[in-house]
Amino acid sequence: MKLSAKELTTVACSILSHAGATARDAERVATRLVDANLTGHDSHGVGMIPAYVQGILAGQLIPDAAAEVVQDKGPFLLVEGHQGFGHIIAEQAMTLAIARAKTSHFAVLSLRRSFHLGRLGDWGAMAAAEGFICIIYANVQSSRPIVAPFGGSDARFVTNPYCTAIPATRKHPMFLLDMATSTIAMGKARVAELSGKQVPKGCVIDAAGNPTTDPSVMFNDPMGALTTFGQHKGFGLALLGDILGGSFSGGGAYLPEREVEGQILNNMMAILIDPNVFGNAEAFGIDVDNYTDWVKSSPPAPGFDAVMLPGDPERQSAKARNAAGIHLDAGTTAQLIEAARSVKVPEKELFTLLNAG
Repeated sequence: MKLSAKELTTVACSILSHAGATARDAERVATRLVDANLTGHDSHGVGMIPAYVQGILAGQLIPDAAAEVVQDKGPFLLVEGHQGFGHIIAEQAMTLAIARAKTSHFAVLSLRRSFHLGRLGDWGAMAAAEGFICIIYANVQSSRPIVAPFGGSDARFVTNPYCTAIPATRKHPMFLLDMATSTIAMGKARVAELSGKQVPKGCVIDAAGNPTTDPSVMFNDPMGALTTFGQHKGFGLALLGDILGGSFSGGGAYLPEREVEGQILNNMMAILIDPNVFGNAEAFGIDVDNYTDWVKSSPPAPGFDAVMLPGDPERQSAKARNAAGIHLDAGTTAQLIEAARSVKVPEKELFTLLNAG
């Protein structure tokens, strides 16, 4: 089915509200999830709602939790997430970090024990919109590891995303690099499995360590593993996510003794830098523009229309999906219906919501 962003937000709000979120928090989380769908990242969109509902019902996601500053050292902030909605906790924590960066030209935020943070790009963009360069390392603690180290044959950590955002310049929109350190995100394997599609070659290995394009190996026992992107390069970045996001915050790197069935916890380090700290923000912006123009002027390769920089595909997707609607595959729709029923969304209300598509 296809739903407009507004219709899909209403569906998400209804399920989250019945699961225990306040109306305001449900709307904030739902809006972020639907934005992920709009920008083409269905892996981080409303398809995450069943996991959120499961987390709430299991007591692993605390709907009314708020960010708490546990250490405050000038531009350095350590924030505890108390297993709250990551979209709420991260926004609260980044608001604090932005305020510090405005005072000190610099801030380091260490956030621990938040439930699923959603797209790191949301938090990088939040800082860049206020004029700051933002670099984020994050790790994931879940019920089991899903990514194999380069040279290994079984999973040892999770998708540990990385993000860098550069403020918009006079000529170009915000530069926003947001990526999993695995070749594909786990959510993309989930979407492929629910859609009955294969994943690209090189993304997944089976339980014996052999390459496969079958996403089902990620959802059956014995389980396979995702690979790191760029072989040893993505592997190195994945380790930094666990060390800088997890170990440094006190939330911890991924270890078997920290596994809790069904749990999704994130820790992250966000570094905010004022590009005008040396009084040369204008020159910085001009140089970024000149460089961007140079890179984008490369003649498109066969099969491509243009060179797109990080953030461009998301803006293109949002424009298209705002106009045409957001497609939900049958598997995702079924999981949303099951999640809605588990929190007693009335059948009539559920039918009305989904019948809009």
